Amino acid sequence: MIIYDRLFIGGSWQEPSDPELMDIASPHDRSVVGRAAQAQPADVDLAVAAARASFEAGEWRLTPPTERIAVLRRFNALREESAERIAHLISLENGSAGWFTLAGQPGLTRQANAYLQAAEEFAWEETLVPSDPSSPVRSIVRREAVGVVAAVIPWNSPFSSATSKIIPALLAGNSVILKVSPENSLSMGFLAELLEQVGLPDGVISVLPADRQTSEHLVSHKEVDKIAFTGSTRAGRRIASIAGEQLKRVSLELGGKSAAVILPDADIDKAVAGLKFGSLLNNGESCIAQTRILAPRSRYEEVVDALKELVESLKVGDPNDPDTFIGPMIRPDQQERVRTYIQLGIDEGARLVTGGPQIPEGLEKGNYVTPTVFADVDNSMRIAQDEVFGPVLVVIAYDDEDEAVRIANDSEYGLSGGVWSSDEAHALAVARRIRTGTVTVNGAPVAFDGPFGGFKASGVGREYGAVGLGSYTEYKTITA
Repeated sequence: MIIYDRLFIGGSWQEPSDPELMDIASPHDRSVVGRAAQAQPADVDLAVAAARASFEAGEWRLTPPTERIAVLRRFNALREESAERIAHLISLENGSAGWFTLAGQPGLTRQANAYLQAAEEFAWEETLVPSDPSSPVRSIVRREAVGVVAAVIPWNSPFSSATSKIIPALLAGNSVILKVSPENSLSMGFLAELLEQVGLPDGVISVLPADRQTSEHLVSHKEVDKIAFTGSTRAGRRIASIAGEQLKRVSLELGGKSAAVILPDADIDKAVAGLKFGSLLNNGESCIAQTRILAPRSRYEEVVDALKELVESLKVGDPNDPDTFIGPMIRPDQQERVRTYIQLGIDEGARLVTGGPQIPEGLEKGNYVTPTVFADVDNSMRIAQDEVFGPVLVVIAYDDEDEAVRIANDSEYGLSGGVWSSDEAHALAVARRIRTGTVTVNGAPVAFDGPFGGFKASGVGREYGAVGLGSYTEYKTITA
């Protein structure tokens, strides 16, 4: 039993305003694996006050960038040393398969290193060369911290979402309140323990597990200068409206319904082997999952059969079992949501290739769903348009390349996607036509030095690398 009975506010552990602890249930069998305090609006007020005081005092924001970089390097080193512990906690509370949580740890290192390198090369202050050499005016352009940042993250990939926000925000000199989902109270409690050790000034960082109502209190707080949010498009619209009313800076990384375009010359076996990870990572509970599979009509049944064989070969079960590829959904309501979408696909007239709404045999105690593949799907169907957030794939036929691109772009979302071809130059040409924030070619992983974010309803702004770091700064021009 893991217990966090205090809240990490302003760099120290404090008694919560509500002493009642929330039970953290295992998605595998719904047993209680931990208990944790949950923040209330009064706790948010304390965290924001501490953040504002630390920012105005200037101890952190006026620290030279080289010293801020050194502190965040220490944090990254501590996280690397704790990789196995982090992976275990995420599997315990999220139900993510162990292969995924362990495989994700080197990615966290690359993510952090990209930010750290960007910070080392960042133009924190530069003197502009006048366009008119005779001008008596000299312009100095600075990049300074925005202020108090409310970083609000979802439950599905807590450490990645947390570090993608707190690292650049802290590198830029901001004070940060990280609002995490109640389901992640254990892994995020451990994150707070790591942050406690790195030497940040008092007030600079808080980590608060809290419900949606308390989250809205945070993002609406008059002393918050910027909101950085990852989550559903619905919640993102609400946050954007609050930010607009109060003229807060805002960045939003939202939902997706990404398409994988398999071109006629693709190696089907290699494409499907890649989609094992590109489409079904983290039990399908991933915003970048490529769950719309676009296949040429000339090879359509070949693709469907290969996906059927793949999905039926994957073990569903205990996340701690090293042979498990797909674990349970995080909560019973998420389990029911995915099963409802599977039934909806059947009702819409799609062909059920494998899977279905039934709970896998022997796993009735947990939040499990049966991985499912649909064929003969029209892109207008809800299972092709809505973000299901589970291991449910739909296969859509196209006649020519133009139609494939049109279908890929026929979505309110635009977060990710993929193209598969034996001709990389051709694949790149198709990738350039797809209106999403990231596109992978032949299963290449997402890079952390380039911008990450979405078109359309998939978000506003970008994370990762120099662009992500810059989103936590304001421009100041000094003339002399």
